[in-house]
Amino acid sequence: MKHSFSSDSASLSFVEVGSGLPVVFLHPTPVDHFYWRSIIQQLSGLRAVVPDLRGHGASELGSTLAVGAFARVPDAPVLTMAQMAADTLALMDHLALPQAVFVGCSIGGYLMLELWRKAPQRMSALAFICSKPQPDTAANHDRRAATIAQARAGGSAQVFDGLAQALIGASSRSRRPAIVDEMRARMTLTPDALVAVQAGLAVRPDSVPTVSTIQAPVLAIAGGEDTSITPVEMEAFRAAPGGCEFHLLADAGHFAAYEHPDLIAGLLSPWLRSL
Repeated sequence: MKHSFSSDSASLSFVEVGSGLPVVFLHPTPVDHFYWRSIIQQLSGLRAVVPDLRGHGASELGSTLAVGAFARVPDAPVLTMAQMAADTLALMDHLALPQAVFVGCSIGGYLMLELWRKAPQRMSALAFICSKPQPDTAANHDRRAATIAQARAGGSAQVFDGLAQALIGASSRSRRPAIVDEMRARMTLTPDALVAVQAGLAVRPDSVPTVSTIQAPVLAIAGGEDTSITPVEMEAFRAAPGGCEFHLLADAGHFAAYEHPDLIAGLLSPWLRSL
């Protein structure tokens, strides 16, 4: 069932399913909570809390975002990891959840690293799927600036068309061509939200030092066909002192959890039981 809560003047949406171990699922951009549906249906004994991140799905972007942090586009509003971490903690407070397991893909993983810096006592374990601790490169800054310019010129639909192809692994596109249209249909960010998300991704901090402080158990799942985040980059999670269970899905792209829900659920289920 879909619910809402308020954080920093914005109305944000979330879905809550089941009962048991609290697990917060944080989706990638530019899609919404729907990304996790097939996986959650295969997991039992957990209370799944699945928000639409600020600006995504049914969640508002809000009107209080700071401007100026992304030097390449100094007039761009910035949806920072810090803002989304504050939103997530507000959700936990709304639900009276003192602690939860977190599962995040891409930007969801970046958000988890920010949460660990701000409130590690609220996180009992962290699962990263196609996410990494490294900051953006200069080349990525160039691409994000170009995406912002395209969005502002009315080209958001073209941006999403390209992402729907690029973020899904070649094997998944070949095996199930309809998956591209399925994911494209969930890309509903407004141009302002697309701009703010791209700027926020560009200025996210270097989280490699953060990994060396994670005392909680870590699960890391990489996609061999992920064109955005390499398995080598995800190997950095092995440095977590709480221990890291690492898996590589050879024929998965960046949206691995949607492409291969059976495989991801099969890895998550025993890991969650071990907690």
